[in-house]
Amino acid sequence: MGGQNDSVYNDSFHGFYKYMVQKDEFCVLILGLDNAGKTTFLEAAKTKLSKNYIGVHPSKITTTVGLNIGKIDVAGIRLNFWDLGGQSELQSLWDKYYEESHAIIYIVDSTDRDRIEESKDIFDKMIASEFLQGVPLLVLANKQDVPECMGVREVKPIFNKNAHLIGKRDCMVLPVSALTGDGVDEGIKWLVECIKRNVFLRPPRNQEET
Repeated sequence: MGGQNDSVYNDSFHGFYKYMVQKDEFCVLILGLDNAGKTTFLEAAKTKLSKNYIGVHPSKITTTVGLNIGKIDVAGIRLNFWDLGGQSELQSLWDKYYEESHAIIYIVDSTDRDRIEESKDIFDKMIASEFLQGVPLLVLANKQDVPECMGVREVKPIFNKNAHLIGKRDCMVLPVSALTGDGVDEGIKWLVECIKRNVFLRPPRNQEET
Protein backbone atom coordinates (compact mmCIF):
# COMPACT_ATOMS: atom_id res chain seq x y z
CA MET A 1 0.00 0.00 0.00
CA GLY A 2 2.80 2.33 0.90
CA GLY A 3 4.32 1.98 -2.53
CA GLN A 4 1.04 2.89 -4.20
CA ASN A 5 0.60 5.94 -1.97
CA ASP A 6 4.16 7.00 -2.72
CA SER A 7 3.44 6.72 -6.41
CA VAL A 8 0.32 8.90 -6.10
CA TYR A 9 2.28 11.40 -4.03
CA ASN A 10 5.12 11.51 -6.57
CA ASP A 11 2.70 11.95 -9.47
CA SER A 12 0.94 14.76 -7.64
CA PHE A 13 4.22 16.44 -6.74
CA HIS A 14 5.49 16.09 -10.30
CA GLY A 15 2.29 17.62 -11.65
CA PHE A 16 2.50 20.50 -9.17
CA TYR A 17 6.18 21.04 -9.99
CA LYS A 18 5.47 21.18 -13.72
CA TYR A 19 2.64 23.63 -13.05
CA MET A 20 4.95 25.86 -11.04
CA VAL A 21 7.83 25.88 -13.53
CA GLN A 22 5.97 25.95 -16.80
CA LYS A 23 6.01 29.31 -18.55
CA ASP A 24 3.35 30.91 -20.69
CA GLU A 25 4.56 30.60 -24.27
CA PHE A 26 4.14 33.22 -26.94
CA CYS A 27 5.10 33.13 -30.61
CA VAL A 28 6.86 36.09 -32.19
CA LEU A 29 7.36 36.29 -35.96
CA ILE A 30 10.51 37.98 -37.27
CA LEU A 31 9.74 39.31 -40.74
CA GLY A 32 11.32 41.59 -43.31
CA LEU A 33 13.04 41.48 -46.68
CA ASP A 34 15.98 39.18 -47.29
CA ASN A 35 19.26 40.62 -46.01
CA ALA A 36 17.50 42.91 -43.53
CA GLY A 37 19.31 41.18 -40.65
CA LYS A 38 16.53 39.03 -39.19
CA THR A 39 18.68 36.03 -38.25
CA THR A 40 21.48 38.26 -36.97
CA PHE A 41 18.91 40.02 -34.76
CA LEU A 42 17.66 36.71 -33.37
CA GLU A 43 21.21 35.64 -32.57
CA ALA A 44 21.86 38.99 -30.86
CA ALA A 45 18.65 38.63 -28.80
CA LYS A 46 19.56 35.11 -27.69
CA THR A 47 23.08 36.25 -26.81
CA LYS A 48 21.87 39.23 -24.78
CA LEU A 49 18.93 37.63 -23.00
CA SER A 50 19.88 33.95 -22.59
CA LYS A 51 22.44 32.99 -19.96
CA ASN A 52 25.50 31.15 -21.20
CA TYR A 53 24.36 31.32 -24.81
CA ILE A 54 27.24 31.75 -27.23
CA GLY A 55 25.91 33.25 -30.42
CA VAL A 56 26.84 32.40 -33.97
CA HIS A 57 29.43 34.82 -35.35
CA PRO A 58 27.72 37.20 -37.84
CA SER A 59 30.14 36.12 -40.57
CA LYS A 60 28.82 32.55 -40.22
CA ILE A 61 25.14 33.48 -40.54
CA THR A 62 23.62 32.53 -43.89
CA THR A 63 20.38 33.50 -45.59
CA THR A 64 17.38 31.80 -44.00
CA VAL A 65 15.56 29.55 -46.43
CA GLY A 66 12.35 28.53 -44.71
CA LEU A 67 12.18 28.86 -40.95
CA ASN A 68 14.73 29.52 -38.22
CA ILE A 69 13.51 29.01 -34.62
CA GLY A 70 14.82 30.39 -31.34
CA LYS A 71 13.57 30.44 -27.73
CA ILE A 72 14.19 33.03 -25.04
CA ASP A 73 12.88 33.08 -21.47
CA VAL A 74 12.38 36.67 -20.34
CA ALA A 75 10.29 38.38 -17.66
CA GLY A 76 8.65 35.11 -16.59
CA ILE A 77 7.43 34.06 -20.03
CA ARG A 78 8.88 32.11 -22.95
CA LEU A 79 9.15 33.68 -26.37
CA ASN A 80 9.30 31.36 -29.36
CA PHE A 81 10.79 33.30 -32.26
CA TRP A 82 10.04 32.24 -35.80
CA ASP A 83 12.51 33.87 -38.18
CA LEU A 84 11.01 33.49 -41.66
CA GLY A 85 12.92 33.78 -44.93
CA GLY A 86 12.41 37.15 -46.62
CA GLN A 87 12.96 36.25 -50.26
CA SER A 88 10.03 37.16 -52.48
CA GLU A 89 9.19 33.51 -53.20
CA LEU A 90 9.00 32.79 -49.44
CA GLN A 91 6.87 35.78 -48.44
CA SER A 92 3.75 33.97 -49.63
CA LEU A 93 4.31 31.49 -46.78
CA TRP A 94 4.29 34.11 -44.02
CA ASP A 95 0.52 34.18 -43.63
CA LYS A 96 0.53 30.49 -42.68
CA TYR A 97 1.97 31.59 -39.31
CA TYR A 98 -0.08 34.73 -38.63
CA GLU A 99 -2.95 33.13 -36.74
CA GLU A 100 -0.62 31.49 -34.20
CA SER A 101 1.53 34.56 -33.58
CA HIS A 102 1.35 36.89 -30.58
CA ALA A 103 3.59 39.67 -31.91
CA ILE A 104 5.49 40.76 -35.01
CA ILE A 105 9.03 42.07 -35.29
CA TYR A 106 9.50 43.68 -38.70
CA ILE A 107 13.12 44.39 -39.54
CA VAL A 108 14.12 47.10 -41.98
CA ASP A 109 17.55 47.45 -43.58
CA SER A 110 18.08 51.15 -42.89
CA THR A 111 21.09 51.20 -45.24
CA ASP A 112 19.14 50.03 -48.29
CA ARG A 113 17.37 53.10 -49.66
CA ASP A 114 16.74 51.37 -52.98
CA ARG A 115 14.48 48.75 -51.37
CA ILE A 116 12.82 50.79 -48.62
CA GLU A 117 9.61 51.21 -50.65
CA GLU A 118 9.55 47.48 -51.43
CA SER A 119 9.93 46.76 -47.72
CA LYS A 120 7.12 49.20 -46.92
CA ASP A 121 4.79 47.59 -49.49
CA ILE A 122 5.40 44.12 -48.01
CA PHE A 123 4.85 45.58 -44.54
CA ASP A 124 1.48 47.07 -45.55
CA LYS A 125 0.35 43.79 -47.10
CA MET A 126 1.30 41.96 -43.89
CA ILE A 127 -0.45 44.23 -41.40
CA ALA A 128 -3.61 44.27 -43.52
CA SER A 129 -4.12 40.57 -42.74
CA GLU A 130 -7.24 39.86 -40.69
CA PHE A 131 -5.24 37.28 -38.71
CA LEU A 132 -2.94 39.98 -37.32
CA GLN A 133 -5.60 42.39 -36.08
CA GLY A 134 -4.54 43.84 -32.72
CA VAL A 135 -1.20 42.02 -32.66
CA PRO A 136 1.66 44.16 -31.25
CA LEU A 137 4.13 45.35 -33.86
CA LEU A 138 7.78 46.28 -33.40
CA VAL A 139 9.50 47.86 -36.40
CA LEU A 140 13.29 47.86 -36.12
CA ALA A 141 15.47 50.16 -38.21
CA ASN A 142 18.43 47.82 -38.33
CA LYS A 143 22.12 48.40 -39.21
CA GLN A 144 22.35 51.67 -37.27
CA ASP A 145 26.07 50.97 -36.89
CA VAL A 146 26.57 51.82 -40.58
CA PRO A 147 27.38 55.48 -41.38
CA GLU A 148 24.84 57.29 -43.57
CA CYS A 149 22.05 54.84 -42.66
CA MET A 150 18.49 56.10 -42.35
CA GLY A 151 17.55 56.99 -38.79
CA VAL A 152 14.19 56.42 -37.13
CA ARG A 153 13.09 59.96 -38.06
CA GLU A 154 13.41 58.97 -41.71
CA VAL A 155 12.13 55.39 -41.48
CA LYS A 156 9.10 55.98 -39.24
CA PRO A 157 7.16 58.32 -41.59
CA ILE A 158 7.63 55.89 -44.48
CA PHE A 159 6.09 53.00 -42.55
CA ASN A 160 3.39 55.18 -41.00
CA LYS A 161 1.88 56.30 -44.31
CA ASN A 162 -0.93 53.76 -43.97
CA ALA A 163 -1.55 54.25 -40.27
CA HIS A 164 -5.14 53.06 -40.69
CA LEU A 165 -3.79 49.55 -41.35
CA ILE A 166 -1.79 49.63 -38.13
CA GLY A 167 -4.94 50.58 -36.23
CA LYS A 168 -5.04 50.72 -32.44
CA ARG A 169 -2.47 48.01 -31.81
CA ASP A 170 0.74 48.67 -29.87
CA CYS A 171 3.31 49.80 -32.42
CA MET A 172 6.86 51.07 -31.99
CA VAL A 173 9.73 52.00 -34.31
CA LEU A 174 13.17 51.64 -32.74
CA PRO A 175 16.77 51.92 -33.93
CA VAL A 176 18.93 48.81 -33.52
CA SER A 177 22.15 47.25 -34.64
CA ALA A 178 21.83 43.48 -34.74
CA LEU A 179 25.56 43.35 -35.41
CA THR A 180 26.60 45.16 -32.22
CA GLY A 181 23.48 44.31 -30.17
CA ASP A 182 22.62 47.96 -29.51
CA GLY A 183 18.90 48.41 -28.85
CA VAL A 184 18.08 44.70 -29.10
CA ASP A 185 17.13 44.05 -25.47
CA GLU A 186 15.16 47.31 -25.26
CA GLY A 187 13.04 46.21 -28.20
CA ILE A 188 12.39 42.75 -26.76
CA LYS A 189 11.43 44.15 -23.34
CA TRP A 190 8.97 46.58 -24.94
CA LEU A 191 7.43 43.72 -26.90
CA VAL A 192 7.09 41.57 -23.77
CA GLU A 193 5.08 44.32 -22.04
CA CYS A 194 2.78 44.56 -25.06
CA ILE A 195 2.29 40.79 -25.27
CA LYS A 196 1.35 40.64 -21.59
CA ARG A 197 -1.18 43.46 -22.04
CA ASN A 198 -2.64 41.66 -25.05
CA VAL A 199 -3.29 38.26 -23.43
CA PHE A 200 -7.08 38.69 -23.53
CA LEU A 201 -6.96 38.98 -27.30
CA ARG A 202 -4.13 36.46 -27.82
CA PRO A 203 -3.78 34.09 -24.85
CA PRO A 204 -0.53 32.13 -24.41
CA ARG A 205 -0.01 28.69 -25.89
CA ASN A 206 0.51 27.29 -22.35
CA GLN A 207 2.79 24.50 -23.45
CA GLU A 208 4.69 22.74 -20.73
CA GLU A 209 8.43 23.04 -20.50
CA THR A 210 10.26 20.22 -22.16
